[in-house]
Amino acid sequence: MSEFFSWRRSSRTQGQGQCVEVGFAENAVGVRDSKNRPAGYLIVGRTQWRDFLERIRKEDAQR
Repeated sequence: MSEFFSWRRSSRTQGQGQCVEVGFAENAVGVRDSKNRPAGYLIVGRTQWRDFLERIRKEDAQR
């Protein structure tokens, strides 16, 4: 299993702590619920994460 470091909270957080956090490892990215960290996290590859972000940015630009 990858060891994740530098977990970061979503920039869209509005102070209530109800958001996701993203952590990075050498070859993977982890995504977890900030209010329920013990529940675990989703692991995706760095390529899949980059593709996901690109798609979000494209959809945002079309709005």
